[in-house]
Amino acid sequence: MIADRLAEYNRFLSYSRLPALVVHEVKRRILDSMGCALGAWNAPPCRIARRLAQSVKVAQGATLWGTGHKTLSDLAAFANGALIRYLDFNDTYLSKEPAHPSDNLAAVLAAGEAAHASGKRVIEALALAYEVQCRLCDAAALRPRGWDHVTYGPFSSALASAKVLNLSKAQTVQALNLAGVANVALRQTRVGDLSMWKACAFSNATRNGLFAALLAQQGMTGPSPIFEGEKGFMKLVSGPLDLPLFGGEKGGHFMILDTYIKHYPVEYHAQTAVEAALVVRDELMKAEGLQGLAGISEVEIGSYNVAIEIIGRDPEKWRPQTRETADHSFPYCVAVALLDGSVTLQSFGLKQLNDPALRALMQKVRVVEQEEFKDWYPQAMPTRVSVRTAAGKEYVKQVDFPLGHPRNPMSDREVEEKFRSLAAGTLDRARAGKVIDLVWKLDRLKDIGSLMPFLRLARRG
Repeated sequence: MIADRLAEYNRFLSYSRLPALVVHEVKRRILDSMGCALGAWNAPPCRIARRLAQSVKVAQGATLWGTGHKTLSDLAAFANGALIRYLDFNDTYLSKEPAHPSDNLAAVLAAGEAAHASGKRVIEALALAYEVQCRLCDAAALRPRGWDHVTYGPFSSALASAKVLNLSKAQTVQALNLAGVANVALRQTRVGDLSMWKACAFSNATRNGLFAALLAQQGMTGPSPIFEGEKGFMKLVSGPLDLPLFGGEKGGHFMILDTYIKHYPVEYHAQTAVEAALVVRDELMKAEGLQGLAGISEVEIGSYNVAIEIIGRDPEKWRPQTRETADHSFPYCVAVALLDGSVTLQSFGLKQLNDPALRALMQKVRVVEQEEFKDWYPQAMPTRVSVRTAAGKEYVKQVDFPLGHPRNPMSDREVEEKFRSLAAGTLDRARAGKVIDLVWKLDRLKDIGSLMPFLRLARRG
């Protein structure tokens, strides 16, 4: 049974079995995720989630990041998870089912803080969450069946929470049973105009996974076998799931090494498109100056079917009304890169969304599936941007591996600078430096809760 196998792996995986490179990558993902969270501090859905969590006070609970308030760990997981996810800037894994495995982090830290877990235990749990979520994403695509990718999240978050809570094997099986039976999410979250819920879908999944582990800790049981049952997960949701060796099992590869840190705050399939568009813009400006930029007559984005399905097909991608739709839009991301020469958090504000020049340029964009890219994904994510001008010139650039991809990784210093940039509006440089230092030394912390005061904002929103 899959639940038994996952529970056995939970008990098997330990800090001593993690290669140094895996431990280091876990720290990089924590630093990256905390930067994303601090950058999203004032986002509307994050404020709503925080306000709800602040209505409950628990002295020995988990901290709402940026504050000194402690609440129920599952509420903290929801509020902090929304912060991590809102900017669409946290890490990514691309496979049959794309996902953002750092979304598990909020549950791991909330459960760990309430349980006074060590930094090593948190590292174990997060490596475990990556391993399980990515393996599930490899096993079966959920999108074609109408389910959202976050449907795998309750399993990975429940398992990781069980790790930090030190549940027995039997309790861990029940946590998985409880996590799987009630938390299947609709793909409607990512269709058409995207709502605030896009930022909260996985934080809800991770809250439910943690809640399942807490119930199992108290003795609650769930229906089984949750995966193989007559009306179970594989029959109704995913189809068959074939899970190979996990990381550390007889030399099994650790999946966190195959995940990607984002350099631009856009949906991951658009990373190569933005890089290509920025190169094209530089070439166009050098050759023709502002006249060439004003004289763009057509923009073609050549990509592969998965990317087009997610960010290049719906009519709303050519007329986004919200940030959530814009950062999931091939036309918008490429157009803003061409016009502004950069893509930052400010690229998705109301002023840019309503910019007549940007809207006009988006209407000149067409997205075309490239047959030669068909078998490249997910090992590579090639995008070719071609810009034609009224003067008859054509500028073309193709990018296959964006900065942050395992084949083109960001350096530690680049990850630190991303954190500092995102935290600049909330933490002073000294406190940001302290957070960076503590994350690099995470495996020396006796209690993960000692990190939380350094995330507290001087002024709160």
